Amino acid sequence: MEKEFNTVSIPKLVFKLGIPAMLAQFFNILYSIVDRVFVGNIEGTGELSLAAIGICAPALTAITAFAFMVGIGGASLASISLGRGDRVQAQKAINNSALMLCIISIAVTLAALLFKRNILYMLGSSENIYPLANAYFTIYILGTAASLIGMGMNQFILAQGHAREGMLSVVIGAVANVILDPIFIYGFDMGVGGAAIATVISQICTMVYVLRFLICKKLTINIGVGLYSIATIIRILSIGIMSFLITLLDNFMIVLLNVQIRRYGGEITGDKYIACAAIIQSFMILVNNPGQGITTGCGTLFSFHYGAGNYKKVMQSFKYVLVLCGIYLGILLILSQSMPRVFVRIFSGNNETIELTARFLSRYTLGILGVAVQYAFVDGLTAMGKIRYAFPISFFRKVLYIVCVAVLPVFTKLENIFYASAISDIVGSLFTLTVFFAYIRPKLKNEMT
Repeated sequence: MEKEFNTVSIPKLVFKLGIPAMLAQFFNILYSIVDRVFVGNIEGTGELSLAAIGICAPALTAITAFAFMVGIGGASLASISLGRGDRVQAQKAINNSALMLCIISIAVTLAALLFKRNILYMLGSSENIYPLANAYFTIYILGTAASLIGMGMNQFILAQGHAREGMLSVVIGAVANVILDPIFIYGFDMGVGGAAIATVISQICTMVYVLRFLICKKLTINIGVGLYSIATIIRILSIGIMSFLITLLDNFMIVLLNVQIRRYGGEITGDKYIACAAIIQSFMILVNNPGQGITTGCGTLFSFHYGAGNYKKVMQSFKYVLVLCGIYLGILLILSQSMPRVFVRIFSGNNETIELTARFLSRYTLGILGVAVQYAFVDGLTAMGKIRYAFPISFFRKVLYIVCVAVLPVFTKLENIFYASAISDIVGSLFTLTVFFAYIRPKLKNEMT
């Protein structure tokens, strides 16, 4: 790993690490997309079942935030330590991360099951949606350990430069999910609950592969026992807390959107618009997950070269990660504006829902090219442990979105609430670029040169 990072050019490494990680997230998307495709086409309850998954999604994503908090925090610390030549600290990072994920999994499972009714109604569930949301949520929560451990520890595969194997871990789970979904949903006639069972089994498959790889393969660092340290745990959390907080904010944004739609749309229009929002969020998974996959796969470049004190290669990493993210999100921007109905029809056969969602999707995605800026700079700084720089520029964009969602339906038609994302993405990216080049880059140069 160290030899390759020191000798291979940054553009080659970005594409070598970023593209497999991006492709891995395409397969990871199947966890959500396939569930929604099959569920949305359940005869009789398809639209309500789709809305139920949309209601559950923020809570389930919030739970996975723990995996990224520990996984990204631990993997970044390991990469920084390896860049400095400190293998003992790198080993501490992986051991303590594994222990934390086990403890967190147990605590989160118990808490989510205990408060599930309150959680689902807080997220915008109605009496009609609750039985379906409850079935999906309960089963999914029982697989929390597999989800957190598989996702969290996979970061250590990526951090050691094994992007292909990191991708394969996700592919295994995604393929299993595609196979099992129709069996449980239609074959066993289990509906939305069957979709959750299929997903949990798929997550177990991913977890088994990840643990086997990290235990049995000869790597720079493997999962081990011992070297547990409160100081190391604090360092992991201090880096990973950024990913955790941002994920929570992202979920709050989805919750707020649903709550505002419910508040200003009422029971009938509210359910209809929430179903549209669920489909839009499915498209946004295509935007966010592979985009974050690129920065996650390349995160070890930022961490390693920052640890090694190589300012030039850190700046090159920012440049080429931005280019790769920009190419990907530029393609999605074109597709979302030119053929939104093609995507929406995957989830719904209802003509009214298709027309509404297509119109709303075009509005929502107008500014997604700006997301490339956020991912490249925010995630790059996070991988370097520079939370004091990363958090404010990310937080600005989130707050702007929240303000738009809160204000737009008060002064305009409810459907204009779907412009909130475009406004925050465009303005947020301009703010990020200004702050980075005017303030953050000079600070990094002074520190590293």
